[in-house]
Amino acid sequence: MLSPFAAFSADTKGREKQRSLDDYRTEFQRDRERILHCKSFRRLSHKTQVFLAPEGDHYRTRMTHTLEVAQIARSIARNLALNEDLTEAVALGHDLGHTPFGHTGESALDEALSDLAKEARFPDAPTRFNHAQQSLRVVEELEYEGAGLNLCWETRDGILGHSGKHMPATLEGQIVRIADRIAYINHDIDDALRAGVLSQECVPKEYCKVLGNNAPERITTLVQDMIEASAGKDRIELSPRVEEAMLGLRSYLFKNVYLSERAKAEEPKAKGLVKALFNYYIDNIEEVPREYRCKPDKGEDGQQVEHVQSCIDFVAGMTDRYALRLYKDLFVPASWHL
Repeated sequence: MLSPFAAFSADTKGREKQRSLDDYRTEFQRDRERILHCKSFRRLSHKTQVFLAPEGDHYRTRMTHTLEVAQIARSIARNLALNEDLTEAVALGHDLGHTPFGHTGESALDEALSDLAKEARFPDAPTRFNHAQQSLRVVEELEYEGAGLNLCWETRDGILGHSGKHMPATLEGQIVRIADRIAYINHDIDDALRAGVLSQECVPKEYCKVLGNNAPERITTLVQDMIEASAGKDRIELSPRVEEAMLGLRSYLFKNVYLSERAKAEEPKAKGLVKALFNYYIDNIEEVPREYRCKPDKGEDGQQVEHVQSCIDFVAGMTDRYALRLYKDLFVPASWHL
């Protein structure tokens, strides 16, 4: 039933820990369900997508973004006769390692690690933070009390490759990589319009002529174009004209939404909060919950790595509201009750 270019669950490269096969579910179905039921997935509902702590119930969160990516990606996979279950598993797991306050939190942790490296206190510890790598770490080492979700190789490869330089080996993973952009470009425009950061008249007409004048039209154009441009091929792509318009719209969003004065107004506070929490736990490792305190490798160097990594894992896993509450408890004086 599937295309010869599809990833077949019977041919998976397998899991790190072998498990007996299920009588009623494929291996990729099991991956999808393990992700869906894990704690990190549930926390996405309280993590920022773009706008920090927006007033209103209709702005996207990291959870709704993930569900939109999964819907778009699965629709494309179905029409290309690729493996829908693998596609959905990758989509549901791709942002599990995202920080509180979205990319602002990611940038804050990256800066905190860079600052720590300059101090040379932990010379062998990580010096950069990347949410795709953290998502892989979540499913491999953090979930299920440190046992990991034990996902198939193809699912883990797709999660790692949803952004950045690593290109997924499967077409299903490549679909999620582009579907991620399709989703956030369109829903972020919708949220920016709702927030008054953009007006409909400001969205560049040259891109609307190619893609459409509203989110449903644009998503339809992008999905149909990807299906038509990728049919019968061993790679996932868009036609040059549509890809150029999509990337142009993405660049417009970076300039006018993601980096706009209004959208970034609270960013310094959020960044300072995340860095303050990280630095506090670096100095007070005993206060990091035991489930995040990794067992040290051999020798002092291994202990340094695990010390810093435990703080990364704890802070990166926080929701926005949990980070705010912890910051208040740690750094804001409580009222006297006399």
